Amino acid sequence: MFKEGVTKKEVYAQVLEQAIALFEGQKNWVRVHYIFVSTIANDFLGLSNLSNTASLLYHGLRSLPSPIGDVNWAGFYVLDPKHPNQLILGPFHGQVACQTIQFGKGVCGAAAQSGVTQLVTDVEEFPGHIACDSASKSEIVVPIVQDGKVVAIIDIDCAELDGFDLEDQAALENLADILAKSCDF
Repeated sequence: MFKEGVTKKEVYAQVLEQAIALFEGQKNWVRVHYIFVSTIANDFLGLSNLSNTASLLYHGLRSLPSPIGDVNWAGFYVLDPKHPNQLILGPFHGQVACQTIQFGKGVCGAAAQSGVTQLVTDVEEFPGHIACDSASKSEIVVPIVQDGKVVAIIDIDCAELDGFDLEDQAALENLADILAKSCDF
């Protein structure tokens, strides 16, 4: 899917191009009910656009050399419809992750509460960092804002320090804008 030897800029351009093509006509939430002993135990909300984007990001970034090629988690947390100051785990690629994150807690919660991208070169230096995967050393979290409200976040972890830079931030903020326009959260 992603050629070796391309630049980060080329990978992000390909991610954006493919995402836009995949998003065409795809705005609907998919609701699946898990039923145990005739009761609804859990609602899982997922969005096909987020699932495809998580795959594009994970595989695209891993096709690059280190440090960004050492991405070990790429995905989304979305606003919990039952708790307006909480995120719930969305589609992702990587190790298992925290299922809920309160606004203001950890890197994801900070981005959700502030509406500002969090570019963290060393997660150990971030106050209150939530370590879902102890292999993660750096992280970038970009809020997805719709109608002035954070509705989801893009979260990417790297197993190397300084895994992300301002080029990543600009590309992911562009992607967040495209997702905000392409999805009915």
